[in-house]
Amino acid sequence: MKTAVTNLKTIVTGDWRQPFANGDTIVMDGGKITAVGTADAKALETCDVVIDAAGAVAIPGLIDSHVHITFGDYTPRQKTVGFLESYTHGGVTTSITASEVHVPGRPKDPEGVKALAVAALKSFQGWRPGGMRVHAGSIILEPGLTEADFDDLKSKGVWLAKAGFGAFPTPYDYKPMIAWAKARGMVTTVHTGGSSIPGSSGIWSEHILALDPDVSFHVNGGPIAMPDEGFPRLVNESKVALQVCTAGNLRTTLWLSKLVREADQFDRFLIATDTPTGSGIMPLGMMYTITHLASLAGLPVEWAIAAATGNNARVYGLNSGFMAPGKDADVVVIDACSGGSKDDALSALANGDVAAVSAVITDGVPRFVGRSRNTPEGIRRVRVARSNVIQDFSAAAH
Repeated sequence: MKTAVTNLKTIVTGDWRQPFANGDTIVMDGGKITAVGTADAKALETCDVVIDAAGAVAIPGLIDSHVHITFGDYTPRQKTVGFLESYTHGGVTTSITASEVHVPGRPKDPEGVKALAVAALKSFQGWRPGGMRVHAGSIILEPGLTEADFDDLKSKGVWLAKAGFGAFPTPYDYKPMIAWAKARGMVTTVHTGGSSIPGSSGIWSEHILALDPDVSFHVNGGPIAMPDEGFPRLVNESKVALQVCTAGNLRTTLWLSKLVREADQFDRFLIATDTPTGSGIMPLGMMYTITHLASLAGLPVEWAIAAATGNNARVYGLNSGFMAPGKDADVVVIDACSGGSKDDALSALANGDVAAVSAVITDGVPRFVGRSRNTPEGIRRVRVARSNVIQDFSAAAH
């Protein structure tokens, strides 16, 4: 499908160093972005769908890098079906598993955790709930795994490894397995903060510094934060990516955003939700953390968006997260909410308001146009101006 979004007021790139693109049009074809900025009339005539943004704002689709995937679009923690599809109505176009730790009765032996990771990976490879791309299948590091097991996992396509829920005497015992996973190009992640489930232990800065993973998961607490003295240490003594989550400690989220800017380490700052958990299902979780950072921490809103898009993409090696030719065609159109005090999406987010999600496009396919069922409607009428596709792109109203 060839799709275009025209009449945009602002295009946010997902790159905090160059956060805005010139122009008012985005063209997508074959699941990739082909043009950002301008397009002539002839190029638009060949599109299957043309969306008139009516002066709204386009951002890359949000990447939630901490979602508790199980099997299917179901969360056993909240006993709810359809949460992933609902997250697309909050502008989330990609979810990355935090390991399938919430699968009821999950296995804990080496063969079992390997099978769980492979099954989860494969179950989402051909299925996109609500159009969302789901990266599932993270091996949960448990005693008994061998270096050969990581070769086996790599050969089957598993590229994520999670430490923090295994039956090890101390967190330091994860170190050899994290090294094995990193040596095979896997992205390694470690639970950070207080214990979140029975049987797990608190993991603090001294553990992260010793383990040297790629990502410190919910460094602001999942949901309990580590001692304050650990935050400057992780920023200044490591190169680990520092992921803050909506379901964590807000005070340390805001503080960490200040620390990484002062240290010129903003590339390492990632936004995620750490949901669904006991904190619930949060379709607007990514949006809330963006607006918390913009309105309370003084972070430029376009930087906060980059932490939820391009920064995640860089750390996880994804082809999405940026508004640029050749990148995956995952685009979200946002606006100020009707009845609010601001007249554009970026000003609204900086003011502490969520933005209206007026259209979501994933893989170049419009998933809905006009109004999200999870946000108020926007002040502008974003609409399908022309379509050769027999499909109603409007979403069910709430």
